[in-house]
Amino acid sequence: DEEVVLASVASCAQAFQYASEDLRGRHGFVQEVVREAGLALQFASKPLRADRDLVVLAVQQDGLALEYASEDLRADREVVREAVQVNGLALWDAAEHLKQDPGLLAVARWG
Repeated sequence: DEEVVLASVASCAQAFQYASEDLRGRHGFVQEVVREAGLALQFASKPLRADRDLVVLAVQQDGLALEYASEDLRADREVVREAVQVNGLALWDAAEHLKQDPGLLAVARWG
C-alpha cells in the first residue's frame, strides 16, 4: 500500500527496501518517496537511479543520495553540484574527474 510505504519512509529511508518491486519501479511513486527521503533512492529500480530529474530531487533532499545515482549521473557536473550544495561530503561519491573541480570544491567548502 503506497500510503503505508510513504509513512514508513518518512521516518526511515531504509523502509523503502521492503516495498514491492513494482512500487520501487514506479516513477511517480518513487518521486514522492525521494522528496521525503532522498536516501531511499538506494532502493529504487536501476532505471530510476539513472533518471536525471529523479536523482536531482533525491540529492536536493539529501546530498548523500548521490552515492546511489547511476555512474553517468555521478559524472554529471550539475547533478553533483546540486548534491554538494546540500552536503559537501557528497563530492566523495562524484566521478573521479569531478572530485578536483575547483568550482565544486568551493561549493563543497562554502555551500
